[in-house]
Amino acid sequence: MLPVLAARAEGPTATPGLEPAATPAPGPTGLVTIESDSQKADNATGIITAIGNVRILYPDRRLVATSRQAQYFTKEGRIVLTGEVDVVQEGGNLLRAERVVYLVDSERVLAEPASGQQVFSQLRLQESPVTPAAAKPQ
Repeated sequence: MLPVLAARAEGPTATPGLEPAATPAPGPTGLVTIESDSQKADNATGIITAIGNVRILYPDRRLVATSRQAQYFTKEGRIVLTGEVDVVQEGGNLLRAERVVYLVDSERVLAEPASGQQVFSQLRLQESPVTPAAAKPQ
């Protein structure tokens, strides 16, 4: 998923015009960036709250989420986004809801609509290539 970077060999052992094999980019970092109007953390409860114009960047998942409020329950491994939630993932995946709960450890999502509304999701499905032998019934 991540781009592959190539490094050029330098020094006395380098052969002009030849480059070594591509080196894969570093693996997932787990880094999540949260921007908002205000943020507070309660060490006693383990709850981090971001309020107002919340924007969450999760590069490992190529994902950006926006909402009015976000809470991270560190002890439970649960993130709750509320208020006009938009979750956009590179490649075309999109989720819109009033409330989204993300369970970090199990990577599960629960989306709930506003009263009288519906949840909207748009997913880009990855189709498996069909081989000629698989296309013909036996």
